[in-house]
Amino acid sequence: MNTKVYMVTGFTSGVGKAIAIELAKTGETVILVAQDTDRGKQVEKEISAATQNPNLDMQLCDFSNISSVRNLATVIRSRYDKIHALINNAATYQRLRETSMDGFEKMFAANHLGSFLLTYLLLDRLLASGSASIINITAPSTVELNFDDLQHENTFNPVQAFSATQMANLLSTFALARRMENTGVRVNAFRPGLVRSSLKESFAPIHFLTWLFGSPPEQVAQKIVNVATEPEFENTTGK
Repeated sequence: MNTKVYMVTGFTSGVGKAIAIELAKTGETVILVAQDTDRGKQVEKEISAATQNPNLDMQLCDFSNISSVRNLATVIRSRYDKIHALINNAATYQRLRETSMDGFEKMFAANHLGSFLLTYLLLDRLLASGSASIINITAPSTVELNFDDLQHENTFNPVQAFSATQMANLLSTFALARRMENTGVRVNAFRPGLVRSSLKESFAPIHFLTWLFGSPPEQVAQKIVNVATEPEFENTTGK
């Protein structure tokens, strides 16, 4: 009998795919969130074949679209009373500034606002589990958020804008960890480091260096899943 529900976003490639495989190996229910239907179904089949886990639930979401995030949360809430782990992995990188349907700078919307909103919409399901883990996959960042130009309308530098989303993820991780103290819900940020996977639209030299010096996604995924599911990390939060 399956007793736990795990959820990972951005599961169709790289670290996200490796995380999904590791979670599926547990035999528990795993909610897999993708943006593209065809790619999502293809990778879901691959994971099912590799792990023989019949309890995979693929869902669609465009994290740069607030309505899409709300729709995903509605579907999940209608199907599950409890969630034991939420791994926010979906992210994008864009060289040119674009705005989302809601008027936000697209990286800020997709990399921060979407996962931020989803987490809060599912917070009661995480609390209901009695012991749950939220992990935000993010990069280290020292960028100070400019609240006078949070959407980079005045000046746009793609690296700076991306780094700002990572700082926003870190700040929200620590804030939520403080609010969830003594509730059974632990909240942590995980830095995967240099991994043999890359965000779309990154420069060719970055592709090359990533594949040359990066760690295998499977190795990193194992560490992430351990933090999300192993008893030794039950009291680790705000890290």
